[in-house]
Amino acid sequence: MRSWVSDAVAKIEAEYHRSADTHLFKLDLPKLEGVDIYLKDESTHPTGSLKHRLARSLFLYALCNGKIGPETVIVEASSGSTAVSEAYFARMLGLRFIAVMPKSTAQSKIANITLNGGECHFVDSAPEMHDAAVALARETGGYFMDQFLHAERATDWRGNNNIAESIFRQMEREARPVPHTIVMSAGTGGTSATLGRYVRFRGFDTRLVVVDPENSVFYDSYRTGDTELVAQCSSRIEGIGRPRVEKSFQPDVIDDMMQVPDAASVAAIHWLERLIGRKAGASTGTNLWGALEVARDMVARGERGSVVTLMCDGGERYLDTYYDADWVARCIGDVRPYLETLEGWL
Repeated sequence: MRSWVSDAVAKIEAEYHRSADTHLFKLDLPKLEGVDIYLKDESTHPTGSLKHRLARSLFLYALCNGKIGPETVIVEASSGSTAVSEAYFARMLGLRFIAVMPKSTAQSKIANITLNGGECHFVDSAPEMHDAAVALARETGGYFMDQFLHAERATDWRGNNNIAESIFRQMEREARPVPHTIVMSAGTGGTSATLGRYVRFRGFDTRLVVVDPENSVFYDSYRTGDTELVAQCSSRIEGIGRPRVEKSFQPDVIDDMMQVPDAASVAAIHWLERLIGRKAGASTGTNLWGALEVARDMVARGERGSVVTLMCDGGERYLDTYYDADWVARCIGDVRPYLETLEGWL
C-alpha cells in the first residue's frame, strides 16, 4: 500500500513538472488610466480549467492522508469542471471515478467526464448530490472527495507554486508588480482562501475582493455573518455561487465582497471575446466585471495600481448556453445595458 501511494504521488508530481505555468496577460484598456488589469488564463490546463489545480491538490491530500489505495473508487459530487479534472487524475492512477450529478446535466459535460474515463451517476436534482455521493462511496467502499469540504485545506497556501505564488511571481517585472487588488469568485471557496492566506503570509498590501453571482449565499453570509443561509434556487453562473455556505469558504481572509448581476457576467465574456478573440466561461465574466468595477473606483479616487483576476475556463463548453443568444435571452435576460457599459470603458 505504501509503495503504491508513493508511486501515485510520483505520477501526479511528474504530471505537474510536465506542465507549463498558465499565462498572465494584460488587457489593453487605456481609458482606465493608471490602472492595469491582468487576466490569468487557467483554461490552458490539461483539463481546461482552474479546477485542474484543485483536483491535483485533492488527490495529493487524500493520498497523503491514507484515504486512497489501488482499489479505491473515487466519488465526487460535481457535474462540471471539477469532475472532469478529477476523472483525469483518477485515470492517471488507474482508479475508477464516479461523478454524481443531476439528470438535467448537459450532454457536453457528460461527454467531457466520460472522455477522461469517468462514470456518471444521476440524481433528480442538485440538492441531492451530496447525500447521494456519500451513499455511493459507502456502497462501493470508495472515497468521497468532497471538494466543498476539503478545497481550502488541500492546497498549500504558503507556496509550492499555488495560484497565488504563481500570480505574484509573474507580476514581478510589471510596472506595478504588487497588485492593488486580486478579484476572485467563490465556488468551493478554496481559491479565495488560498489567495487571502498567501497575501497575509507574505505581508503584501494587496486586497482580496470576492465576487458572487445571483442566487448564491456567500455574499449575504459575508455581510451578515450568518453561515446557515440557504438559497431558494441555484446559481446560473456555472462553477461559482452556492445555495449554502460551504465549509471551504473562509470569510476572514477576504477584504470585501461584491455581488455581480448574472447579465453583467454574461455580457462581460462577450465583450472579452471582442477584445482578445477568446471565449471564456461565465465565471470569468463575473471576475472581469468585478475587476473593472474595482479599477473604475480606483480611477475615480485617483489611485494607481494593478488589478488581477482569473479566466477560470474556456467558453467552448458553453456554446449551447452562454454563447447561444436565444438561451441567454430566455435564461439570463437582457445583457445589452451591461454591454453598453463595457463598451464605454474602451
